[in-house]
Amino acid sequence: MALPKSLPRICIALGCKEPEELLQQARSQAEAGESFLEFRLDYLRDPARGPAVIADFLREQPGCQVLATCRRRQNQGRFNGSVEEQLRVLEAASHAGAALLDLEIESAEACQPACSSLRAASWLMVSYHNFETTPPLDPLARRLLRCSADAYKIAVTARKPSDIGRLLALPKSFGRTPVVVLAMGETGFPSRVLAPLYGGWFTYAAPAGAEGTAPGQVSGHTLRHLYRFPKLSRQSKVYGVIADPVGHSISPAVHNRAFQARRIDAVYLPFRVSSLHLRDFMTLAAGIPIAGFSVTIPHKQRILRYLDSVDPLARRIGAVNTVWRKAGRWRGTNTDAEAVTAPLARRLRIAKASILIAGNGGAARSAAFALAEAGARIAITGRNPDRVRALARACGAEALSSKDLASRSFDALVHATPLGMAPRVEECFFEDRIPAEVVFDMVYNPLETLLLRRAREQGKTVIAGLEMFLEQAARQFEIWTGQSAPRSVMEKAAREALGLA
Repeated sequence: MALPKSLPRICIALGCKEPEELLQQARSQAEAGESFLEFRLDYLRDPARGPAVIADFLREQPGCQVLATCRRRQNQGRFNGSVEEQLRVLEAASHAGAALLDLEIESAEACQPACSSLRAASWLMVSYHNFETTPPLDPLARRLLRCSADAYKIAVTARKPSDIGRLLALPKSFGRTPVVVLAMGETGFPSRVLAPLYGGWFTYAAPAGAEGTAPGQVSGHTLRHLYRFPKLSRQSKVYGVIADPVGHSISPAVHNRAFQARRIDAVYLPFRVSSLHLRDFMTLAAGIPIAGFSVTIPHKQRILRYLDSVDPLARRIGAVNTVWRKAGRWRGTNTDAEAVTAPLARRLRIAKASILIAGNGGAARSAAFALAEAGARIAITGRNPDRVRALARACGAEALSSKDLASRSFDALVHATPLGMAPRVEECFFEDRIPAEVVFDMVYNPLETLLLRRAREQGKTVIAGLEMFLEQAARQFEIWTGQSAPRSVMEKAAREALGLA
């Protein structure tokens, strides 16, 4: 049977134990506007009942297309039957109206002659899954192509960023034959958005309000409305944030909404990059190519060694949070610095003010150098005395231990550690007395940290981290695009992402 000229670019994967639940979930997705659904028949207690569900659904929704899957347990699925029983279920799904059948390569290799009968009324996609790693891909492509099929699928697990790049280069190995490629897991998530831009046939998504069937799936609504997936092309610019962890970041919500508000053809993605894989990420960034990215924990200092040019203040700080490509060269700056001084300047006169900084990492360095340059008298404390002393020497500040703080008071406190950040919301740098009148917490998720709650109880003026986040994000947007940042749009998006709207 000939392949369709086009399929929707998003396939919603449905996995339910009971036929009634599967039918109801499919109806719900169709009512929400989804028209391409995967029925994971192996999730059903009795997979043999699945084809009847497909038939009932397609009678109700003739405009929808169904992909039927009944993956065996031996091959990372849930079906306990033999290969012959698996083929009977898929053949029944074909007769029920499924447009596309997914058969894992292990079963396809075991019954190649029987596969031809599956292709009589439906299109056959032979698939490979690896939930552990991303193996060498060229031999895998050759293995798949030895199985006669109408399309192919490769789903692997990314262990490092460059696995995504290798995967995005794979569709060309299949020529004009359709192929779905994706990397599972948090590290591999960008592939779910980018693969169809690089020749991938379609991508998978989870149903709204329900769990997906594979690690890293997000809802079709998220793909469409946050990442504007159907509108992206190879001409779309790619931006992102690198962090570990990265799942808590609201930057994708804020920057994607800003791109949309200014009608900029771009997408902003979360890249999980461990401290061991920063160089590896730069390989990926050069290959995609990525136009720019935000840098956060734990990479703000290490990223400098991979940049061609760094502005003077960021060089003195020794930390960069914003990177962009210009004339083929990687450039870096630090928008955290201005994002620290601006909110404080709205509450006090920074020149000559006494300011305590808690922390000794990249964020603390940004605050220390920016405030020292603005004329403040700086003191630094933290849980690593050696790093505290080194930072204090570098910016002409006073190094203090936690014991020293008992008898000291400051005009302002800038908290620049991850304590209190989700999911560590019950942690706080200060157990009781907070030694400052203005308390500025760089942590923005949650909006009110335990530190800010205690500060309010002690009658302090508080500055939530969201204010700083929006300042630095607006500046990043302007550097990347050359346009003014839609600040009100960005703030609304941030509050929605934090569940505050």
